[in-house]
Amino acid sequence: MTKAEIVTKISDKLGIEKGDVQATVETFMEEVKASLESGDNVYLRGFGSFIIKTRAEKTGRNISKNTTIKIPAHNIPAFKPAKVFLEGVKSNVLVK
Repeated sequence: MTKAEIVTKISDKLGIEKGDVQATVETFMEEVKASLESGDNVYLRGFGSFIIKTRAEKTGRNISKNTTIKIPAHNIPAFKPAKVFLEGVKSNVLVK
């Protein structure tokens, strides 16, 4: 599902203009991004959490040059679904 499809579904369900829904979705994503960039996690009860994970320093390989390189410790954004969300997906999505 794309952002445009989400906007269309919300617009249809709530009877709000697509432009207003688009602005709301964009603002939500900007706020989540700004919060994570400032070091704060975002918790949405019943949905999940947008969190910052720290990756430890590790050694990698450059295969084309056959050399080792050090990958420094760094932070990455991650999403951790709530138990209700996780159970819903487990019980409703068929394995292919």
